Amino acid sequence: MQIFHTVQGLRQPLAEARREGKRIGFVPTMGNLHAAHIELVKLAQQTNDLVVCSIFVNGLQFGLNEDWDKYPRTFEDDCAKLRAVGCDFLFHPDDKEMYPNGLDTQSRVICPTMTDVLCGASRPGHFEGVTTVVAKLFNIVQPDEAIFGAKDFQQLAVIRRMAEDLCVPVEITAAPIHREADGLAMSSRNGYLSAAERPRANQLNVSLRWIVSQIEQGNRDFPALEAEAKRQIDAAGFKPDYISVCNSKTLELAAQDDKDITVLGAMYTSGARLIDNISLN
Repeated sequence: MQIFHTVQGLRQPLAEARREGKRIGFVPTMGNLHAAHIELVKLAQQTNDLVVCSIFVNGLQFGLNEDWDKYPRTFEDDCAKLRAVGCDFLFHPDDKEMYPNGLDTQSRVICPTMTDVLCGASRPGHFEGVTTVVAKLFNIVQPDEAIFGAKDFQQLAVIRRMAEDLCVPVEITAAPIHREADGLAMSSRNGYLSAAERPRANQLNVSLRWIVSQIEQGNRDFPALEAEAKRQIDAAGFKPDYISVCNSKTLELAAQDDKDITVLGAMYTSGARLIDNISLN
């Protein structure tokens, strides 16, 4: 695996690969890699000749009082995992390389309407940071395909909209959610769970699955289902952030006759904010 720390350093071998007609896959990450990240790389390898992974803890998407400073940085371990799976290129820039003019004066990419709801309501400015850094990474790598995990469903929908609106020639592929044995979605932030919380931390998934089962049985009283799921999470000792039954494409509240529906949720533990979702169609 070749490691690059500069934009120019990465661009040169990628340009050569394109001249050779190679198809390039891209997996953007913030590091602290776990099994779900590795599955993204494996998925990219299935349909591409060369796979680029990036590791960059993007300060632009962290708000006030969020965990940028303590976000786990495990570069050597991440490199070992990527080498073991056969990743070709790793792009690991520092803040100066990604934002040479500083965060305050960085041009921003804004995707309206889809970013001030759900996780965006709790994390103002978060998705502006996501779309800005992903747009920059797309311009740096210029991949044929980019792989994102479906756990961050709102992020996935926003990036798809951004690529569509800006005519970015990249295929966006969603990888299935990788879960622990009890249904908990794999996440770097699971490491913040206390030993006492971990056995109950799958409650978000349990409540989302309960909503899905109710919808499949014909119950379309979405507000009542959302309220009951919040009650279940609260009873398990966690604080619900939101539970929402949404149109999968627009992220608007689902209408009674919507066919493509995603049930999304977030909850707070003592040290982390966990998210999850389940889609129906």
